[in-house]
Amino acid sequence: MSGNTVVPQQAPSCSASRAARELGLKRGEFDLAVHLGRISTVPDEGGGGRRVVPRPELDRLLGSAEELREHVRVVGTGEAATLMEVPASRFTRLARLGLVVPVKFYLNRYRAVVWLYLAEELEQFTADVHNGFLLKGRTPESMRAHLAAGRDLRARNWRGRHLGFLLRQCDDPWQRAGALAAFLDPLQIAEIVKDPYERSHLNRFRPGPPAHGAPGSPAAHLVEKIVTADEPDEIAWLRADLDRTLAEARAHLPAPRPAPARPGDEPQSPERPRRAPRGLLGLLRRRSS
Repeated sequence: MSGNTVVPQQAPSCSASRAARELGLKRGEFDLAVHLGRISTVPDEGGGGRRVVPRPELDRLLGSAEELREHVRVVGTGEAATLMEVPASRFTRLARLGLVVPVKFYLNRYRAVVWLYLAEELEQFTADVHNGFLLKGRTPESMRAHLAAGRDLRARNWRGRHLGFLLRQCDDPWQRAGALAAFLDPLQIAEIVKDPYERSHLNRFRPGPPAHGAPGSPAAHLVEKIVTADEPDEIAWLRADLDRTLAEARAHLPAPRPAPARPGDEPQSPERPRRAPRGLLGLLRRRSS
């Protein structure tokens, strides 16, 4: 027998962009398919936080690429209403009440929010006989009262759904904590995570909002508002989940912090910039130097 050890090779993998091309998907469609659990990904061995598609998974999907495209087809309000055979105004009321949940959104050129819905879910909603009274006839009084009071659950329901997407991609408690923190404003996070080293470590895993416009632009501020929880009960359970997940993260791997000073080392303190002397005294000092 040969003394050489045979090292099993891992199955090759594809980058997200290459996998999307082979499947005939736009990059947004591919990302949505991953979020929905239709495509399995694994962390890239090269690091950097990227995720890749194992070749066997891609080969499996190539045989049903057309079906996959149907699973990720999204529609806006007008097409959704046509699909469900209801007026656009009725569809909007259903969405505001949280009866249909958006899966994506974007801002149009007027910075108005355009919500997108999975066509497959709308078809299922329409086919359910229990929803017939919601599609035809007069809207129930209790629902009309909610709408009159300004109820609109579209952003909140999108946040809940997007959080689920993020959590499915997490591999450890710090990543899960970062996903939860993505929906809380910095003040809420600072109240929960008082240790600055932990807060800095947590922010490494905190996903940013969907990209819309340059940072600091009106569009970016609007997206940040959509992403950030704004109802007391939603904030409360996010805070509770974050607090619990942080406890798991600390037990899993404490946040890095500077090494303790060795005996005899002088404490380091930030240098303060020297201010130039002002007035007549400063003038005399400059002339004498």
